[in-house]
Amino acid sequence: MLVTFKCKVHGNVVMFGDVAKQMLRFMGHCENIPGALDPQDIDDALCRLTSEINKLHQLELQAADEDAGDVDDVAELDMEPVISLHTRATPLIEMLQAAKNADCHVMWQEGC
Repeated sequence: MLVTFKCKVHGNVVMFGDVAKQMLRFMGHCENIPGALDPQDIDDALCRLTSEINKLHQLELQAADEDAGDVDDVAELDMEPVISLHTRATPLIEMLQAAKNADCHVMWQEGC
């Protein structure tokens, strides 16, 4: 399942359903799809999401530092790159910031 986040002042943000639901939890909202954020709720959702993503990013950086010496070059060639939640959240954070500045809604729905 894909989830599309929409806002009139920002391009659409499309995420896999499991990642989108995790972002919604981080924002302090239920995982219901479809859904929407009213303009007055965006600042709180943005703060919560940013805080949770920054915590995860710090943990990922610490784990990467600890694993830096354990790299097997041959095994690394066979692995798909891991895209962090920090990277996946960046477009949504940018959308929420734009919506906050424009005082408009953010909506999400299943599909593109």
